[in-house]
Amino acid sequence: MMQAERWRQPKAGDLRTLRKESFSLTDLPAGQVRVQVKSVGLNFADIFALTGLYSATPEGAFTPGLEFAGVVEQSEAEDFRQGDRVAGCIRFGAYSSAIDVPAAQLQKLPDQWSFEQGAAFLVQTFTAWYALHHLGAAKKGQLTLIQSVAGGVGLQALKICQALDIPVIGTIGDSSKLAFAQSQGCDDVIIRDKEFVAKLQQAIGQRPLMLVLDAVGGTIQKACFDALAPTGRLVVFGAAEYAPGRHKPQWLKMAWKYLTRPKYDALAMISDNKSVLAFNLIWLWQQQDLFQQLVGEIGSLSLPPPYVGQSFSFDEAPAALEHLRSGKSIGKVVLTLR
Repeated sequence: MMQAERWRQPKAGDLRTLRKESFSLTDLPAGQVRVQVKSVGLNFADIFALTGLYSATPEGAFTPGLEFAGVVEQSEAEDFRQGDRVAGCIRFGAYSSAIDVPAAQLQKLPDQWSFEQGAAFLVQTFTAWYALHHLGAAKKGQLTLIQSVAGGVGLQALKICQALDIPVIGTIGDSSKLAFAQSQGCDDVIIRDKEFVAKLQQAIGQRPLMLVLDAVGGTIQKACFDALAPTGRLVVFGAAEYAPGRHKPQWLKMAWKYLTRPKYDALAMISDNKSVLAFNLIWLWQQQDLFQQLVGEIGSLSLPPPYVGQSFSFDEAPAALEHLRSGKSIGKVVLTLR
């Protein structure tokens, strides 16, 4: 049996219980591919799962992680062979030095891309594209607001909008990310501070705001919904407002935020002619036809490789998660294995 290493959470609830362990890989099933992992992409969903705040969190012990990149070690599938460089998505389990995965959940990595870039691409880009195109119905020339435009999903959404000639207003959590967001081609950038509403109205001007991509929540989300023009859409795919404390959820604080969260009235939306849509991309891994459709659609955009802001070693997974949780990260945070 092949030996490998993985990070394991005995039970969701506290980030401090995450531990690294050795495990054995059994015989490779037909149709699957064994990948020697070189890089792992981190997502906020990992933090929410580890602390028990994610609806899709497995019961009992589990290995976190949704995306990775590496080299094919062994293949029982026609489309891949030993030595191929690949990137893939998995429904948990990516924090491992080796992974067995169905061939349909893998894509070959462009020759010019690094493993870190490969591990940073699929989840963020799928999320951005599904939100913009499939739910948001984004169109050329129609103003779109992207929350956390300096983050992983935000940057990919910005690149897609640039490719489709869609004007963007971006938001960031603090001024330290302003220069970076502007360097990526986002000219209208708003800091989410006490003056946010006034700044938002100034940035919109006389243009109708047709789409908002939101993974923040709270009063910021509601202000953006209120600013939408008739037929505008709010697409929600996360809730950073509920991010846990340093190690585990702060239940009293979260309860207050939950009770005071924005509430949308369907009858009022009929009158205002606005929509709210929400999704959790992890369920996509069970819909392989849609998975492959998204791969093809995204491929046609010819996007540049994603921006990797911070890289940690595989042994530093807890530190990498804390960096992501802190809100200080720019672009994608990844783990690397040598």
